[in-house]
Amino acid sequence: MHTQPIDRRALVRRHDVDQTTLDPRSPVTVGNGELGFTVDLTGLQSMPGEYPVHKRGHEPDRAAPGTLLGTQSQWAWHSIPAEREYALEETTRRYEVDGRLVPYLEESRRGTPGYDANRWFRANPHRLDLGRVGFVSVHDGEGDGERLVALRPDDLAGTRQVLDLWSGTVDSAFSHRDVPVRVRTAVHPTRDRIGVTVRSALAAGLAIAVDFPYGSSDWHNAADWDSPDAHSTSVTTVPGGWLVERRLDDSAYRVHVAASGAELVHVAPHRVVLRPTADDVDVVVEFTTDGQGDTVLLPSRAGHAGTAATAGDARDVHRAAAAHWQGFWESGAALELAASDDPRARELERRVVLSQYVTAVSCAGSLPPQETGLVCNSWRGKFHLEMHWWHAAHFPMWGRPELLRPSLGWYRHALALARDTAHAQGYAGARWPKQLGSVLRETPSSIGVHLVWQQPHVVYLSELVHRVTGDDAFLREQSEVVFESAEFMADFAQEGPDGFTLGPPLVPAQESYAGERARLSNPPFELAYWRWALRTANAWRERLGLPVQERWAEVAEGMVAPHVRDGVYTGVDVEPYTIRTDHPSMLGALGIVPDVGLIDAEVMRATYQDVLRDWDWTTTWGWDYPMMAMTATRLGEPGWAVDALMNPAGKNVVLPNGHNHQTESLPLYLPGNGGLLAAVALMARTHLDSGAGFPSDWDVRLEGFPATV
Repeated sequence: MHTQPIDRRALVRRHDVDQTTLDPRSPVTVGNGELGFTVDLTGLQSMPGEYPVHKRGHEPDRAAPGTLLGTQSQWAWHSIPAEREYALEETTRRYEVDGRLVPYLEESRRGTPGYDANRWFRANPHRLDLGRVGFVSVHDGEGDGERLVALRPDDLAGTRQVLDLWSGTVDSAFSHRDVPVRVRTAVHPTRDRIGVTVRSALAAGLAIAVDFPYGSSDWHNAADWDSPDAHSTSVTTVPGGWLVERRLDDSAYRVHVAASGAELVHVAPHRVVLRPTADDVDVVVEFTTDGQGDTVLLPSRAGHAGTAATAGDARDVHRAAAAHWQGFWESGAALELAASDDPRARELERRVVLSQYVTAVSCAGSLPPQETGLVCNSWRGKFHLEMHWWHAAHFPMWGRPELLRPSLGWYRHALALARDTAHAQGYAGARWPKQLGSVLRETPSSIGVHLVWQQPHVVYLSELVHRVTGDDAFLREQSEVVFESAEFMADFAQEGPDGFTLGPPLVPAQESYAGERARLSNPPFELAYWRWALRTANAWRERLGLPVQERWAEVAEGMVAPHVRDGVYTGVDVEPYTIRTDHPSMLGALGIVPDVGLIDAEVMRATYQDVLRDWDWTTTWGWDYPMMAMTATRLGEPGWAVDALMNPAGKNVVLPNGHNHQTESLPLYLPGNGGLLAAVALMARTHLDSGAGFPSDWDVRLEGFPATV
């Protein structure tokens, strides 16, 4: 066992993202959990056309491909005005459960009643792209005028860019018109403020353009550049710089610009340009809102609304970012594997380091994260609560519970909605929705509204925070959310001759069964998760000196045993039993969930091997491999765990920038990154406890991993 502390700076910096050629799948992002700014090789967003996101092939009505070079905030949301006032009731379908009709907000098919309402509710609100900040090339025009020309890759030479993970800054170098240019880019750790320094801008014939789009209802693209009359951009000079005021229907925000070595000119309805007056230019761009329309005034940003950036403080942004990121890397847990002979160990170490960075940038904010974070939109930027665990459970598991607590606090804000949903369906407690944006309103879906595996997540995440912090004030603060979640779970379970059952209607985490939702029941993962969460909720009551809820205990201990067929657990307990596509989620019953006495380890071992035999890996998703690694770890098979994490399947790819690529229309998938970290944390804790979390021939160094669930 190593006794010397890990050199964390060396560990982190050997995985800096160093690129010399343009990789359209792998731009880098700077951010702080609330704001993300994604840049190309120039250090700005100068060549967005080189970073396309392709349309989803099965949805031919989608708009043109979007860009990966986004500027997005947790608070920035917008709705396109509806043709009329739609009501969620228009999308409601009722299912008979225990002799009563239970309403669900289901997605409508084209040409059926409710279709227009369904389309609008699914598309709105959507996350905004706040603006594109990029270099343009200045050319002489006729007379005294000038032309601003978009940059192309051929305009640049000698390109090199380094994302310095230790300082959270991007250093970019290139030549334009044979003049070397250096750019440094960072985001302030506590303000939605971008700081950029440019050396040789004037000499190189470069200016900085800031362009503003309208909001987009497209599935993946946050920016509509083709509707200039639908929004407004005004510019005024203010002390220390300029104020750009933006309005998109009912939503509004401000952009505060400060610069030294440049002057700002409003050159087009939705474009401002910083024209250099010196070779060296320092720029600060800060975004604020007062919560108009669908925008959200976040508690962490409330004090900054309406305040302006200070001229010449780009280097202050860089210094603040560097201090923040050094503190991030010096806190929490650390894992070093690179001294191992197995080449997979160094690659796993790279993935671990970069996953810590990208999830801190995009998953540590005030709202539950969305699957493509603050980089681009998927599902119009809405977040999915069944993915919250995969995005963020790892934060306390790596000793950083403070990064989970902001989004976990959102559940207290949304408790009234969850109660209303449960009440409307005739249940007690609070039923958590699946897909939401800034507005507390469920999104109609033929799948999402029937999922239940998000229900225990808030209990699990809350338990992780309390286990790591021991904070009894948090226990009291979060107890209502935990108890109301458990109250619904106990009421949702139906008592049958063999015990308490789940569903129908129900869609398990393995969504392949969605078409059969009206008759599905008892997926193994959800059964085990139900028992664990109800037990844990009662443990919270005991910690607070409250009597246990006997009904919760009755349901927890009375959950039916998962169905076994041919010696393995099936996906559900009715035909077709197991569909071999999508998530093999039955493995999560002894993986994500610890042993609760409901799962036979040897049957799970056989199930794991059965999945390996002939599962359709092309249909899996990025969190499936970490889930398998967690199951392997709980089965005492560290070699299997590594095999799962390093599976060469297409959706287990981790790009040079650290992102888990899925498809051309889903270029990144943060649940894969967060899942990796959760799995590795379980492996690390197991290794500390028993020495069997990683293969015996690996050189493993560990620090700071707390006890986990």
